[in-house]
Amino acid sequence: MFLEIITAIAVGLWVMLPAYLPNSFAAAFGGGKPIDGGKTMKDGRRILGDGKTWRGFFAGVLLGFLAGAAQIFLLRYGFHFFGISLPGFSASGVSGAFDLSAVIAILSLAVGALLGDMAFSFLKRRLGLQRGRAFPVADQYDFLIGAFLLTAITSFGWLAATVSWLTFIIIIIITPVLHFGTNCVGYWLGIKNEPW
Repeated sequence: MFLEIITAIAVGLWVMLPAYLPNSFAAAFGGGKPIDGGKTMKDGRRILGDGKTWRGFFAGVLLGFLAGAAQIFLLRYGFHFFGISLPGFSASGVSGAFDLSAVIAILSLAVGALLGDMAFSFLKRRLGLQRGRAFPVADQYDFLIGAFLLTAITSFGWLAATVSWLTFIIIIIITPVLHFGTNCVGYWLGIKNEPW
């Protein structure tokens, strides 16, 4: 059982890397024109806010995609994690395959993560929470929900074959820890205004 848990951790971190990275890179390389164009809704509050910009969105997608492409490149050369075989992103089941299904899966993870974050920003604005205010639980899982939903829509076969129930549970458990850790680093580096 111990080996199964270690394998699930390794696979979970590996598979979700294209979803874990985009929000950090969106924050680091963001700025410029906000996605909502500065518009407000009938409640007088911004649709998304200044924190969601086109430059940040495309930077996040690009870096998430490049991470996935680099992972496939590593798999082609036999990369494994201390003897644990890691999956690729192709529906073919070939770990080093860089085909259309792999591109779609990687982009779905990256774009879904950013859309999930935006959806919860929209919800926060509707609840009257200002940008940067903590939104417990949602702040830790918004991007993960978006990544899983979009990937389930576009690449369900690959997702079901790659992410076992144990791996899924491990992802749910380790995501808040990783989220908090990366946000603390971003705060320390001056990229984020708050450590959550």
